[in-house]
Amino acid sequence: MVNAELTFQNLAICSALLALSWLLLKLFVKHPFDNLPGPPSPSIFFGNTKQLRTPQGWAFYQTLAKSYGNVVKCRGYGNEAQLWVSDPKALHHMVVKEQDIYEETNAFIHSNKLIWGEGLFGTLGERQRKQRKILNPAFSPRHLQEIVPIFRNVSHKVLRDAILSKVEAGPQEIDMLHWFGRTALELVGQSGLGYSFDNLDDGPPHPYSLSVKSLFPALFCLQFLLLLIPYVADLGPPSLCRAFVKLVPSADAQSVRNAIDLTDKTSQEIVHSKQTSILAGTEQVGGGKDIISILLKANTSAAEEDRLTEAEVIAQVTRVTLVFAATDSTSSALSRIFYLLAQHPEAQRRLRDEIRAARGQDGDLDYTQFDGLQYLDAVIRETMRLYAPAPFMDRVARKDTVLPLSQPITGLDGAEFHEITIPKGSKLVIAIMRANRDPSIWGDDAEEWRPERWLASPPEKVANAHFPGVYSNMMTFGGGGRGCIGFKFSQLEMKVLMCDLLESLAFSLSDKDIMWNLGTLITPSVKSGVKPQLPLIVSKV
Repeated sequence: MVNAELTFQNLAICSALLALSWLLLKLFVKHPFDNLPGPPSPSIFFGNTKQLRTPQGWAFYQTLAKSYGNVVKCRGYGNEAQLWVSDPKALHHMVVKEQDIYEETNAFIHSNKLIWGEGLFGTLGERQRKQRKILNPAFSPRHLQEIVPIFRNVSHKVLRDAILSKVEAGPQEIDMLHWFGRTALELVGQSGLGYSFDNLDDGPPHPYSLSVKSLFPALFCLQFLLLLIPYVADLGPPSLCRAFVKLVPSADAQSVRNAIDLTDKTSQEIVHSKQTSILAGTEQVGGGKDIISILLKANTSAAEEDRLTEAEVIAQVTRVTLVFAATDSTSSALSRIFYLLAQHPEAQRRLRDEIRAARGQDGDLDYTQFDGLQYLDAVIRETMRLYAPAPFMDRVARKDTVLPLSQPITGLDGAEFHEITIPKGSKLVIAIMRANRDPSIWGDDAEEWRPERWLASPPEKVANAHFPGVYSNMMTFGGGGRGCIGFKFSQLEMKVLMCDLLESLAFSLSDKDIMWNLGTLITPSVKSGVKPQLPLIVSKV
């Protein structure tokens, strides 16, 4: 019998020798990025990776922003030069004008295809556009108006059964991240999938919820391993990749593998159940207005060449759950919002007054009325600007091109650059956090949380920057053809839940110090702890 650990060691040794040969070659070949400014590389093997991709790398990001500007040369694995970009004109070129050149990396695409299947995250080009076309109607304003009652029902339930019951006798410390994650999954379960995951009571969360929650931290710890996936994928079918992962002697790798198995099994069950219900005309969770029901109906009526395969449809279930659940991204955003409101009680009171005034006049709010709550909208926008849940996005140039700049940069030799030569295969990173905080655009208070900035028209510099983001002159939800298709869905989730919770409850800081950890998504934890959590003091008002 083959020793799995020995087999993996042999593979690792061969990979290391190949990597060393590639590294030596790189050291003697000049690159167009060599003359660009950036921090020194502390390691020929890891470059700046350990500074950039570490949970507490905030100080290093501040150094990049203050010392090097809007285009920074950093070093990745193998000391490979890569650009961190926040220049507005350059970003417009990357995500709009030449979006087919600046695509997700091979590691990203192959990893997502392995983990989620051939959904929006695991495809490029025409296949991705075809999937997006089928999904678009599910995220239209008309459909969002129809699912507001579903959102309200779930939100009322978490308020009544999960939170209010705990604080009847007085203020209590509650882990709000736990409840935001469960609520977000149930919201997308009913409105996105026509499926109920959670009773939202003191019982244990659905296993699907636990597996999704464990994925992003585990993946962040496996960044180097994910770089090998494209090479393994080129050798054979997905089953080979799965066999490769099974050989890896890592608890994180096995956690990812187990989560994939569970999410795939659940996704197949959901799609087959929906197909049966639609054909039989039986009553469904969410009243048949969920995203997957709409997707299945649209797919059936689509032209033959535009239809998705069953594998692609199943992949959308996981895509919808993970991204539009905002299981992690929306719960991360809500956690940051409520933490800030606990830090700023005057803002919390102002927001509560606005919500109560609207409800006192109109009762339950509809889609248009939620949009009319100006301070609520301002709080969300300012939090999404300053604390985007995902701080960066990786891209690779698929062919040689040139990247224009809105402001020239000075090279190490003193030369001035108005554009940068980008060779095929170059790695670039969309620096979301830096773009959203640039003081030359957002002003001297760019690092301050100030919702009031959104209550007036944007300053001239913000409007004239022409950031290509799909949301409010910022890069939080990306831009162009691969911008987040569900960002309005996510905004509606947050608004409905915030209105319910803040009308009846007050939130204040506990005596525990909270750390915010960088990663694929930013998550809170108690200082010196590793478990994602956000304990806040909750009381009735």
